[in-house]
Amino acid sequence: MYKSIIRPILFKFDPEEVHHFTFSMLKNFGFLTRLFLPKPIEDKRLERQVFGLKFKNPVGLAAGFDKNAVLFNELGDLGFGFVEIGTVTPRAQTGNPKKRLFRLIEDGGIINRMGFNNDGLEAAIEKLKGNKGKIIIGGNIGKNTNTSPENYTQDYLDCFEGLHPHVDYFVLNVSCPNVGSHAKLEDVEYLRELITEVKKINQSKSVRKPILLKIAPDLNNQQLDEIIELIAETKIDGIVVSNTSVNREGLKTSPEVLEQIGNGGLSGKPIRERSTKMIKYLSDKSNRAFPIIGVGGIHSAKDAIEKMDAGASLVQLYTGFIYEGPELINEINRELLKRASRLPR
Repeated sequence: MYKSIIRPILFKFDPEEVHHFTFSMLKNFGFLTRLFLPKPIEDKRLERQVFGLKFKNPVGLAAGFDKNAVLFNELGDLGFGFVEIGTVTPRAQTGNPKKRLFRLIEDGGIINRMGFNNDGLEAAIEKLKGNKGKIIIGGNIGKNTNTSPENYTQDYLDCFEGLHPHVDYFVLNVSCPNVGSHAKLEDVEYLRELITEVKKINQSKSVRKPILLKIAPDLNNQQLDEIIELIAETKIDGIVVSNTSVNREGLKTSPEVLEQIGNGGLSGKPIRERSTKMIKYLSDKSNRAFPIIGVGGIHSAKDAIEKMDAGASLVQLYTGFIYEGPELINEINRELLKRASRLPR
């Protein structure tokens, strides 16, 4: 129903306006939308124990959809095993000028240059106080656009400190191509400093929260080797592979349209293969030394299984959720149950 009726209507309108409309519908009329959706699959065989947390199923929603922690309870009702809110910055910011969100329908992709638009840390905390405990929540944190380089770390520390009582795990977003000083955020020396400072706060708490790093899909193998060494040295809990890409190779969308759209991060089907190859490289080269959340181009159960076979412990949807609809969650979990039933007992 979603792909045949709802999506063609939604795709006639501006992507960002549709996003706000969908939010409003799920928030205010969630009980009605659930009437038209299949009941989420619940089965003990789908549970996953990863970085000390028990996930009811391994299919999550990536950061960027529920930026302000408005919809996590309703998203839990759709069947997600976990939801990552954010990216949250210390202070509210409007992000980049509109128009800043574009569909590449021929490619099954999206280009965005949102620029960490969000309502800020305090607003997120207030929303998270309404957590009904239905779902594991990750906190994706970043810096404000106008923060000077010497204060980048403090922005992350402020968000970590503020969200610590309210989320189950953290993701340090250092790989979004739509923020200033992107190069510094991916410099290994800076990452070592950032992780060390965040871990100091974490270790001072009575309950330690898992810390993950989110990396770009455009890193080469040498850079991935450095990431493996960094994780081994800092002993953070895992990694999210991957963020959006600045690469435009192999797209069906015409160069003229791409030039008109301009810069931004590419997500969806065009980065599926790149993301999966990175997962496999990191998993194999490290001998599965750390958990990986696989994200990038998951539009089918097959895509999700491919990521898990490559070494991902959990997966996240974003663009695939927009193109394929909520039923994709059940499709993935249904396939996982089929595989579970075939395993020797």
